[in-house]
Amino acid sequence: MSQPIVVTVARDLEDLIPTFMKNRAKELETLRGALAGGDFEQLRQVGHRMKGVGNSYGFEKVSELGKRIEDGAKASDRATLETSFAEYADYLARVKIVYE
Repeated sequence: MSQPIVVTVARDLEDLIPTFMKNRAKELETLRGALAGGDFEQLRQVGHRMKGVGNSYGFEKVSELGKRIEDGAKASDRATLETSFAEYADYLARVKIVYE
């Protein structure tokens, strides 16, 4: 089994995190749908949003993947996008949140 990825989040964000994580799962579905439809502009926008939201909640990996998705969308690079989505899905499946 894969190792969990531990993310430490400020305790004052604890109430917001379940919704934050639900939105990340929805985001992954949106990304897959946009790629299936060849909507690189939507992919760029979602990647850009991920870049901003990840760091503000302490999820640097979300921001990093958002940048890669945004850049991949600008270049219409399906291979980079598919790899990024797979990495994102793996990350979301393995992330374990610790509050402090």
